[in-house]
Amino acid sequence: MGVKYIGAEVQRMEDLRLLKGSGRYVDDITRDRMLHVAFLRSEHAHANIKNIDTENAKNLDGVHGVLTYRDIASSFDLKRMSQLFPAPVIEQNITQYPVANEEVCYVGEIVAVVVAENRAVAEDAVEIINVEYDVMPAIIDCRLALEPNAPKAHNKSKNNLVGVIQTSFGEIDEAFKTADHIFRRSFLQHRGGCHAMECRGVVAEHDASENTLTLWSSTQCPYLVRRSLADYLGENEESIRVIAPDVGGGFGPKAGFYPEEIIVPLLARSFGRPIKWIEDRHEHFVATTTQRDQKWDVEVACNADGLIKGIRGEVTHENGAYVPYGFLLPFTSLTPLPGPYAVPAVDVSLKVVFTNTTPNSPVRGAGRPYAIYAVERLIETISKNLNIDAAEVRRRNFVKEEQMPYATGALLRDGSPVKYDSGNYHSCLEKALALAHHASFKDRQSSARNDSRFIGIGISSYVEDTGLGPYEGTTVRVQPNGKVLVRSGSASQGQGHHTFIAQIVAETLAVSLEDIVFESGDTGKFPHGVGTIGSRIAVNVGPSAYEAANAVKDKAIKLASETLEAAEQDLELSSGNVQVKGVEDLSVSLGDLARTLSPKAGGKVPSGFTPSLEATSYTGSNGSPFASGTNVAEVEVDILTGNVKLINYSVAHDCGTIINPKIVDGQIIGGVVHGIGNALFERMIYSEGGQPLTNTYADYLLPLATEMPNIEIVHEESASPLNVLGIKGAGEGGTIPATAAVVAAVENALEEFNVEIDYYPINPQHLTELIDG
Repeated sequence: MGVKYIGAEVQRMEDLRLLKGSGRYVDDITRDRMLHVAFLRSEHAHANIKNIDTENAKNLDGVHGVLTYRDIASSFDLKRMSQLFPAPVIEQNITQYPVANEEVCYVGEIVAVVVAENRAVAEDAVEIINVEYDVMPAIIDCRLALEPNAPKAHNKSKNNLVGVIQTSFGEIDEAFKTADHIFRRSFLQHRGGCHAMECRGVVAEHDASENTLTLWSSTQCPYLVRRSLADYLGENEESIRVIAPDVGGGFGPKAGFYPEEIIVPLLARSFGRPIKWIEDRHEHFVATTTQRDQKWDVEVACNADGLIKGIRGEVTHENGAYVPYGFLLPFTSLTPLPGPYAVPAVDVSLKVVFTNTTPNSPVRGAGRPYAIYAVERLIETISKNLNIDAAEVRRRNFVKEEQMPYATGALLRDGSPVKYDSGNYHSCLEKALALAHHASFKDRQSSARNDSRFIGIGISSYVEDTGLGPYEGTTVRVQPNGKVLVRSGSASQGQGHHTFIAQIVAETLAVSLEDIVFESGDTGKFPHGVGTIGSRIAVNVGPSAYEAANAVKDKAIKLASETLEAAEQDLELSSGNVQVKGVEDLSVSLGDLARTLSPKAGGKVPSGFTPSLEATSYTGSNGSPFASGTNVAEVEVDILTGNVKLINYSVAHDCGTIINPKIVDGQIIGGVVHGIGNALFERMIYSEGGQPLTNTYADYLLPLATEMPNIEIVHEESASPLNVLGIKGAGEGGTIPATAAVVAAVENALEEFNVEIDYYPINPQHLTELIDG
């Protein structure tokens, strides 16, 4: 028998290489004769392009080419980009051209591209391209986008409505007709951008002899990039190889397919030389997709005891200038309703609208933080109006453990029912409250108030559908030297894939972690994959790695039984060997068995066996395991300045079976910080004319370590019945409830001022205005 690794606090195996500076990111990729590109981007939110003068730029020393839409379209069908996730509810399926044709619709849209010996020369050339624009009115505020006289985001559109979706179940009219109370809330939600440590980047190389393209991209989804590029070019996927090397954070916006991932490979082919583009930080603010505003008008029907009978409302969702990612973000804004609560009726519609801002796509948690925030605001509203403790309102409305599996009544995008597979929401709440010393908070609050300090506490509970299908495969192969090669399509951006997958395989095959050789994120090494999004990797790769390793184990035992002339049931794996149970001397190494199955010329594969001691599995989960939890935030508010200081933060989290507690805790803490950033700091502000006003870190604020509280975590492990390991996802669970907890805590601190927060991130100036009445 080997070491038990599943559940162990194993140090991340990736870290030593990265800490020593041996990481290999896109900007570290160098190729012989490589050229560099820079993009001229629109300086206007909405304008028609009248003329582009590139002569001065073309004559600059070191410039190899300056290309506009017309230049590229003269030799290639430069059409609009394909829709990544088509849906019949999309009424205006407008995607962008890789290079703007006649109209620009947001600041940052590509207008021209310069190819030069180095990036510095390319940027100098960009500065001397002269573009004549006819500036058009722009629509920026999603709340105004559907007004009759609102400017149109696109000249040829009849209006700014992209489409309408709805979630509806139960008898909503009856619920509101028979309720004792109906409460209403309206609020605006804003989430911000990616802001990973590494910006986006692409390197492309064309092999003319084989007519193949190789791309290195800082992407979360190399297989999506490969398919999207192949579809756009009208070529076979097998002729394109996409490699995601080390990627310095993704958080959702790196999961899409961008114009630069079309233009750079086209240029590599046409110039016959490798091409590199690395996004600078200013470009990141305007060219990488964001997740901006949603306006919620929602009401809740409840009985006098706080028991919820129904939720209904309307939502306006800002999608930016184009629809690059289908309706995945809007859909995930509705499917979490009604959160962890047993609400019999829900009816919420959502209108998706265009604005002349950077296109929107999911940021960590996608639409789930929006939905959970809305439900938690209603819980707090019931608590306040009925004078029932906020924790007690949750207790009365939670789905009970004995109700699992629980069908909410809602439907997923594919028409299948939303069903909570397992969980103990009451237990998570009580654990979080205990961790936060909730029972003694009133005394602490009273004492602080006597000292003219305003502290408050806020609770937020959530659920999250994790493990989005359809698969994420793994190959496990024992090599003749005894090392175990593990390959998967899943690209990592810091989640610790190497470590937790190695733990599963090493425990199953009874080898050391150091014997695992891990490769991922390369379409040339593993045939199929989906991507690292939506808390899905552990739930999909975990079971596939486990099944593949077990298939290798069974094959090794079967072959060893013939080699050792022992019954299969009498054999076990231990320290890289198959041995007779309890008799180490009667053994054969996994490496020797692998060598037997991979003979040289003239050799023979043993009868009844296929070559190679390996197996591939695409086994995932039979549905979406639902993670859940409760967060409790404690804050102090300076009523003179509006500054909010976080004092304590407590998390009770259920992601099912935990493979590596250190990695899970890191994911939760990072997610909480991201959610706190949404609540208090991150805001992408545009002027009325569509100019970004917070496009440096002097203006766009990110949470700092010095501003973060101690984050304490306790776990609930309710194993999911939907996969063999009982895993649920953990990558986004820290983010989803965090903003609601912080906002509730601020309102609690300012209870005597009757403050109701209608927008986040919380602006100190606006907060002081609310305090002043």
